[in-house]
Amino acid sequence: MLSIAKDKIDSLFELIGSKQPLYLPVDNNSGKADFAKWQKGTKLSEKLKTTRSAKDFFFPKTEHLVSYEMSGKEVKVVDPRKEVGDFVIFGVRACDARGFTAIDNVYLNMNPVDSYYKNRREHGTVIVLACNEPAKTCFCSTFGIDASLAKPAGDVSCWLADGKYYFEANTDKGKAFVENAKSALEDADTSAVEACRKDIAEKVEKLPFAHLDLSKFQGKDMLKIFNSKIWDKVSEPCVGCGTCTYVCPTCMCFDVRDFATSNGVRQIRCWDSCMYNDFTQMAAENPRHTQKERSRQRFMHKLMYYPMAHDGMFSCVGCGRCVENCPVNMNIVKVIKAVNESDDI
Repeated sequence: MLSIAKDKIDSLFELIGSKQPLYLPVDNNSGKADFAKWQKGTKLSEKLKTTRSAKDFFFPKTEHLVSYEMSGKEVKVVDPRKEVGDFVIFGVRACDARGFTAIDNVYLNMNPVDSYYKNRREHGTVIVLACNEPAKTCFCSTFGIDASLAKPAGDVSCWLADGKYYFEANTDKGKAFVENAKSALEDADTSAVEACRKDIAEKVEKLPFAHLDLSKFQGKDMLKIFNSKIWDKVSEPCVGCGTCTYVCPTCMCFDVRDFATSNGVRQIRCWDSCMYNDFTQMAAENPRHTQKERSRQRFMHKLMYYPMAHDGMFSCVGCGRCVENCPVNMNIVKVIKAVNESDDI
């Protein structure tokens, strides 16, 4: 294990940033934090979470897929992609790192592979930072995610303990990062990290949503949950704004739009939300007419459909962003509790 004093972390950022793009959480003007590219003078935020997860680096909000250029009767197909260079993301949390795995399962581990996503994913090195002060809205432990990083997460696991940052490589990309950073790091024992892990684990145990009951979310109960009366009440406050989907680390739905240019068409992929009334609109029909049906689809996918297709892994990581950001206080925690309290499931 290697370490660097907290007051020298800027020297590590400068070393890494001089070799490849480095991104880290930075405070913004609204009092929150977002990932930003490091440059001299950039200060690492001490906030627990960024507004959105780091999935933007691999699955951006908008993306140019292809262009069609016309010249007379000739149509030329232009692939706008450029080879992505190596880059580093520092300060990702364990919940968000699990979010990458959820997206990988769909975009990398199923056919066809999403080559746009793959191109970025292969070049990004993810450094996961343990959560010294988990928030009351966090419930990652419900889904088996370890905020203390006793279980390795990302390419490199990192802890802040006793005034030092500690690093441990988990993958080949992680080992390459440590090798590049070695001149700024020093050897360290694990005692401070072990104490840090224990402290975090004790804090997580005391969180109000630490042990939500997921026992009813099994394949055998799918139709009971789908047809339950809970959806009328749970969905009633929803305004269909889509905030929950845009801050979620695992939401991966998109739309593809064509835009006319001076000499052809540019095709763009952009994030979409299953909470929008036109998400399932087709030429002749929309199979989800009401917000009840759209809300049910979102939560059934997170808690039933996705785990049934991916060996029991849930498509929620307990980051708490939907709990914190929903304007009408509707969230997945309430859905889980409603299912457990329902008398028709």
